[in-house]
Amino acid sequence: MIRHRWLLTAAVAFACATNAHAHGREECTHGHTRLPPIVNLRVDNDLLGGQDQGYSNGVQLTLVSPNLRNYTNDPCLPRLARWVNQYLAALQPETFEQQNMIATFAQGIFTPGDFSRSDVIPDDRPYAAALLVGLGYNAREGDRLRTTQLQAGIVGPAALGKQAQDAVHHVTGSETFRGWDNQLENEPVFRIVHERMQRFSSSDGAHGWGWDTIAHYGGSLGNLATYLNAGAEFRFGLNLPDDFGSTPLRPAGENTAPTREPQSQYTPGAHLFLTFDTRWVMYDITLDGNTFRDSHSVDKRNAVANIGYGVALMRNRWKFALARYHGTREFDGQRETPVFGSFTISRAF
Repeated sequence: MIRHRWLLTAAVAFACATNAHAHGREECTHGHTRLPPIVNLRVDNDLLGGQDQGYSNGVQLTLVSPNLRNYTNDPCLPRLARWVNQYLAALQPETFEQQNMIATFAQGIFTPGDFSRSDVIPDDRPYAAALLVGLGYNAREGDRLRTTQLQAGIVGPAALGKQAQDAVHHVTGSETFRGWDNQLENEPVFRIVHERMQRFSSSDGAHGWGWDTIAHYGGSLGNLATYLNAGAEFRFGLNLPDDFGSTPLRPAGENTAPTREPQSQYTPGAHLFLTFDTRWVMYDITLDGNTFRDSHSVDKRNAVANIGYGVALMRNRWKFALARYHGTREFDGQRETPVFGSFTISRAF
């Protein structure tokens, strides 16, 4: 059953990325604005932060649809995507001036600090890997945005965390971690993420130097992670994009939200960004362990926060973002505060 859902979601995501070309751009034009589909590839790694522990590595591919009239009969979506959307109506916003759909494929890897130990390390986090697919719906009204995403997948050996990390360490010549036999057991996971955002801009879409601030609040519900969060992002630079953030960790960040014009894809620009997020975490499977069976776990801290900073460059249909994130300690006894880097490359088609 899980395999069938994965295949269905993969088919939907692939169709979302390629359908606009199959039908032609004119058919996917709304009003006088042409907004092409976008593909984002994000790579996170703690080596970019000078560590090799905690959230050790992450990869996410995001496919973004053009702006849509609706989610069930818009010609920019293939028939399969429209059929799936009939059963996810509860997640879809209504009566907004702009809306779009995204599909994601992601893997995250989490490890303790001592790679040389093959036994369970009681005072450090468990070995864990998550393999996820997701569908998301964004809706915009002026400078306000709401986004809802459904993610599902698996945690455990089936997520292939050991294989992925060993392959990367083989290429880089790094030591392999020896404790993967102690990782969390296989468990299906899901979560629903919802956030609302408000953008305050000095330029109101005009070209040139400017700044903006994007405030956000929301939360996640599911056995993958359950939390409440709030924060903001500040950006300053040349030709700021008309979107809702450049940090790729936000659910509607980094070229995935609807825009009023394809500014970020066609007008060269560059900007700096600074972001922070605070969370009250009720459950995190990578720290609390398996939900339905005994497994290694640690004493999670409920109140956590992170701050990130980076730079984004835009030219023609390409956009690049490089960021670094610093977090507070996530569990009692954690020796170092988390630090990791993130690189995102985006292409509009």
